[in-house]
Amino acid sequence: DFHPQLPFAYCTRRRQCPVHTSPGTSTTTMAASTVLRATPLFSGLVAGPTPLLKGLLRPLKGPALPLLCRGLAVEAKKIYVRDKPHVNVGTIGHVDHGKTTLTAAITKILAEGGGAKFKKYEEIDNAPEERARGITINAAHVEYSTAARHYAHTDCPGHADYVKNMITGTAPLDGCILVVAANDGPMPQTREHLLLAKQIGVEHVVVYVNKADAVQDSEMVELVELEIRELLTELGYKGEKTPIIVGSALCALEQRDPELGLKSVQKLLDAVDTHITVPTRDLEKPFLLPVESVYSIPGRGTVVTGTLERGILKRGDECEFLGHSKNIRSVVTGIEMFHKSLERAEAGDNLGALVRGLKREDLRRGLVMAKPGSIQPHQKVEAQVYILSKEEGGRHKPFVSHFMPVMFSLTWDMACRVVLPPGKELAMPGEDLKLTLILRQPMILEKGHRFTLRDGNRTIGTGLVTDTAAMTEADKNIKWS
Repeated sequence: DFHPQLPFAYCTRRRQCPVHTSPGTSTTTMAASTVLRATPLFSGLVAGPTPLLKGLLRPLKGPALPLLCRGLAVEAKKIYVRDKPHVNVGTIGHVDHGKTTLTAAITKILAEGGGAKFKKYEEIDNAPEERARGITINAAHVEYSTAARHYAHTDCPGHADYVKNMITGTAPLDGCILVVAANDGPMPQTREHLLLAKQIGVEHVVVYVNKADAVQDSEMVELVELEIRELLTELGYKGEKTPIIVGSALCALEQRDPELGLKSVQKLLDAVDTHITVPTRDLEKPFLLPVESVYSIPGRGTVVTGTLERGILKRGDECEFLGHSKNIRSVVTGIEMFHKSLERAEAGDNLGALVRGLKREDLRRGLVMAKPGSIQPHQKVEAQVYILSKEEGGRHKPFVSHFMPVMFSLTWDMACRVVLPPGKELAMPGEDLKLTLILRQPMILEKGHRFTLRDGNRTIGTGLVTDTAAMTEADKNIKWS
């Protein structure tokens, strides 16, 4: 991380540099070619430095440096090496059951073996409002590696008010870690999160029964395990075969009670390695990246983040942003994953893409970045939809045609109008129906895309797009207000 080859006056990190804790400890200078290789601005130069640059980089008398030389002693961006299978996992569960604490504990334990960078609880919940309320609001992402795999881990919010952000977080997951507090057992958001995960296609779940140190009665823990298995079976998972690990993330974080702390997290990681399978990635189709967040980085430009849904994305690829009545073209000038540079990203990678010539306000969450001409937004689709029953947390009453829920798919949400099939007057809770859905604005939807329907704070249905349809004049004249 430091540059001891530079003299004290040249070293940009001399206050922290172990070699340069006092002036005069080093009098050699870094070779011009080394500086060039370590500097992103000049790293593209294949030939040696020009005489002008050599002159600018030669050792100087006195402590002052010319403006061009300052800051050249920077570390090169690390390169992401794809030497292990990449899997996307996430923590889901009720608010305050310890999802973020478990995420921090995983990074702490793996950091000791070099498989992760330790992320404190405060670094994961780093927004001011998250710290003030002590809950996760937006999904947070961390990276770690076990002996077998490389993981991108999403810490999903548990609070009922932020289920919208939770849906965005779980959309690209290959598997989930369901966190349930031993002193509470399954709670309302436990069921809702598990149901949403099932609806968007997450097939593999591993359970961590947290806060076991707060429960003295072992029968209480066994009862919680039984309730969890019943809930998993009810929602379509293999409850009897699902791994359930009992422990305490706080004990692991504070390095006490190894049986409940360290060993339980190690067992959890082993279960994740074995139970959550590596999915088959679609690398043949043109790339598609649902935009999760947009950032403006001073001196670099605008970066969009998300999980690559399909295809391969390379530096220099042309792209277009679609959805929310936008159609904007650009070029990908850089790709990173967890602060490591990539020449190419593959489906499943959780990445940030630097795009040329765009401002942060030009883009927003919910847009889709795709290969130009490879996909079109649609406003009307045919879908197979399951209407959740009252027992599943859905509606208590049926609804009729022209009912207006909100559709969630990929990273976007949009008001839509439901049209029942001819001859069907009521859609009853618990029914499986073929419905026509008309969106308020054209959005990216393809045959086979999954979606969720919500009404207020309630998930009312889940569906699969079976076909796209053309808008009629009557459809275009719908009044949305």
